Amino acid sequence: MAEAPILIATSNRGKLREIAAILADLPVRLTGLDDYGRLPPPVEDADTFEENAAKKALHYARLTGLWALADDSGLVVDVLGGAPGVLSARYAGRSGDDHANNAKLIQALAGVPLEKRTARFRCAMALARDEQVVASAAGSVDGLIVDEPAGENGFGYDPHFFVPAYGMTTAEMSPDLKNRISHRGHALRFMRGHIERLLSQRLSRA
Repeated sequence: MAEAPILIATSNRGKLREIAAILADLPVRLTGLDDYGRLPPPVEDADTFEENAAKKALHYARLTGLWALADDSGLVVDVLGGAPGVLSARYAGRSGDDHANNAKLIQALAGVPLEKRTARFRCAMALARDEQVVASAAGSVDGLIVDEPAGENGFGYDPHFFVPAYGMTTAEMSPDLKNRISHRGHALRFMRGHIERLLSQRLSRA
């Protein structure tokens, strides 16, 4: 069967690596936004991860005519009322400034004891084609926010996200371990099942 092209709707190389690792043995050809020049971005103004993922997937499916897989993910901190939430990537103002986002997070948690710094990474995914969302999935992982960053793997808030069950931050984890336990890993494994089903249907119609 010919490989099905799927556009991964991100320019974030860390996300691309994680997604490619979990979908590696499927008969699909994965591309990222950087492979298509300067596509105009969608307006991600929804209040939930699920809505933003769907908007993003539909937007890029329409622009390219491809299957488009999009995620919206972020950090939810309980004592901050769920912040940074859907604003995780631009928490400090400029999108994708990990250093500024982490600095603002730690400042916001100043004086809060560790046991009250409960948080979770959440990920919602949507796969769109032909003007409709054909599959969706979600995943999460719980942890605590620590002041001192640790680890050089991962990206975003990973150096400050401590997972007690493993005694380390997600930035200290190997890629294999992180993919196994992360919010994106959980969501992707659900999504993988949907993609396998859709590929099977595609083959049966060929």
